[in-house]
Amino acid sequence: MMIQQALILFAHGARDPAWAEPFRRLQSISQISLPDVTVELAFLELMKPSLPEEVEKLVAAGIRQVTVVPVFLGQGGHVRRDLPLLIEQLRQTYPSVVFKIAAAAGEDAGVLQALAQYCVTTAQDE
Repeated sequence: MMIQQALILFAHGARDPAWAEPFRRLQSISQISLPDVTVELAFLELMKPSLPEEVEKLVAAGIRQVTVVPVFLGQGGHVRRDLPLLIEQLRQTYPSVVFKIAAAAGEDAGVLQALAQYCVTTAQDE
């Protein structure tokens, strides 16, 4: 039996719905690369779904393994404090589900290299 697996891209959220557009593109690109994994978005605040709402939906659909990737540049208070608390509550609510939390996207050397390349290219286009 295949493990029912999900990847949740976890972002801050904003009042302006257009703010989420790059995250929706990231979700789509990720889903194409992971056809056997359910890829969803969840938000800390101001936008829906929240992480608990998304996990509830996924668990109801049979998901038993959830990887949460904070799509944040840095490991600020939201990633260091808020996210671990949310995950601990989810682990208590869904003891049969395995939760994995990745480091903030901006902590990854490849992500930083891609951003640096974009910045350098932009500066050179002047």
